[in-house]
Amino acid sequence: MRSALAALLGNEPDFVVTDTGWCQMGEPGRCPGSQVSVVDADCPGWRRHTDLYATPGAGVRGLADGAGGGRSAVIVLTSSGKPGNLRRAYAANALGFVNKDRSADRLPAAIRRVAEGKRFVDESLAVEFLQAADMPLTPRELSVLSLSAEGASVTEIARSLHLCNGTVRNYLAAITRKTGARNRVDAIRISRFAGWV
Repeated sequence: MRSALAALLGNEPDFVVTDTGWCQMGEPGRCPGSQVSVVDADCPGWRRHTDLYATPGAGVRGLADGAGGGRSAVIVLTSSGKPGNLRRAYAANALGFVNKDRSADRLPAAIRRVAEGKRFVDESLAVEFLQAADMPLTPRELSVLSLSAEGASVTEIARSLHLCNGTVRNYLAAITRKTGARNRVDAIRISRFAGWV
């Protein structure tokens, strides 16, 4: 998908496009002075990046800090029906939100608008934005659930988030209750479907 988007955007006469994977974003000189970064909301690297925003006192760096001395404005590509993706992206200060299930011809317009420092929201995502506001989980609960969804044990989650095991169990119980799930596995399924994790 990344290569296809780079090829599409490379046809725009006023764009200089760099095709970069998430793990290379921080490499010096990789994206010098990039104005706009386009990321897929389902990319594991982006999800780990947005999880940092849910951790109090994490001191999160900007998306492109260290890659060009500046900070890129972010456009997030997401599918319809995943309000959690929108909430996570909004919390991570993304400026653009584009539906990747629709025609890609909206992306250049979104990039130009975001490059001017203005917000761009694909109108087809309006309902999801309203649903995102109703997400029942706190940022800390999302962090716990995300780690659990990756297969981390209670002890591993506790160590990663600097919590005690009992606190993690309490969070998992609250997550199960708030999502209306039967158990932790069901909570992960429900949350994945909504795009929260």
